[in-house]
Order: sequence, then structure tokens, then C-alpha cells
Amino acid sequence: MPFFLPERVMAFTSHLETTRIYNGKTMPTLETSSKKLQVIHTAIELFNLYGFHNTGVDLIAKKSKIPKATFYNYFHSKERLIETCISFQKSRLKEEVLAIIYSSHYRTSRDKLKEIIVLHVNFNSLYYLLLKAIFEIKQIYQQAYRMVIEYRKWLLHEIFDLVFSLENCTLKPDANMVLNLIDGLMFQILSSNNLEERDVVVGRFLGGDKS
Repeated sequence: MPFFLPERVMAFTSHLETTRIYNGKTMPTLETSSKKLQVIHTAIELFNLYGFHNTGVDLIAKKSKIPKATFYNYFHSKERLIETCISFQKSRLKEEVLAIIYSSHYRTSRDKLKEIIVLHVNFNSLYYLLLKAIFEIKQIYQQAYRMVIEYRKWLLHEIFDLVFSLENCTLKPDANMVLNLIDGLMFQILSSNNLEERDVVVGRFLGGDKS
């Protein structure tokens, strides 16, 4: 899935730091917004690859091909950048989950649950950054950590509604079980670099719904 889609870029740039003055207020410029998005993109890749603690501002600035002064002008601190990256991934995930839930493409709640699991458990998953954050940033970057927990609570609620709506399912899965399954399968594909077991496990886990 492409990292940048026009509608997502336009939605996100409205939240980015602004530079042009209009009627006494600062307004976003496309060039600044594009550069800032590129730094966010680069930082997410580095955090996923090396972790939050091993990825410093120097490396992010170097890989983004910007001066450190520009980095601090954009984000002010590494902590603020991490919060921005988490917020960005969280917003994109919510958008994708809601698109699945309200799509007529999926015939049953079972199909929607399966697609939500696949969305989270995949190569280059948007969820990977949030999963890493759970284990790496709780003590140091508490605001970003709270954002991750908020997303998981939101996702749990959406999963609960889908599970509740399952029909002709003898044994309905618990919503917490689905979330735990997502976490476990994500770790599994990271270690095996293979999606086959994910598909088998998900098929068996949701196999009781014949609606």
C-alpha cells in the first residue's frame, strides 16, 4: 500500500507547522508540509528498523537530508517527533479500519474481522510502529504511549461490535482474544518473514462463523 495518498496528505498537512502569513495568521506552505511529511516517513522507517531509543536526531536528519536546525524547527524535540509519528500511523489505521467496517465489499462481520486482522498483521504494517511503542516508550515518552493505548482501546471497541454481530457462530471469540491474536501474529511474521501461518491461524480462529 503506498505510503502517501493525496487525500491523506492533504488531511494531514492541515495539522503541520505553518510558515506563510495570511491576515495575521500563519498558513501552511506545500513545500514545508511535503518536507515535514518526508521526515515523518523517514523517522517511521528508522524507528521500525532500529527502535525508538537507537534512532537519534542526527540519524533522522541525515537520512532526511535536512539540517538539524530544520528538524528542530519542524518538531522542536525527538519526543514531539515520536508523538507526531504515532499520531500519523494511528490516524491512518483508524481510517483503514473504518473503511473496512463501513464497506459493502465485505459480506459478513466475519469477513470484516478477518480483513482488520490482515490489515494489522502484514509486511510493512501500519500497526508495527504502535506495537513497538508498547514495549519501548512507556517510561520515557508517556504521551506517545498514551496515544497507542487510546488506539488499542478504540480498536477493541470496534472489534467488540463486530464480534457481537456475528451470526451462526457457535463460539464467538472474545474481543480481547482478537487483539491478542493480532499482537501474537505480528510477532510471528516478524520472526518468520512468512504470512502462511497467519492465514491458517486466522482461518481457524474465525472458522465458526458461517453467516
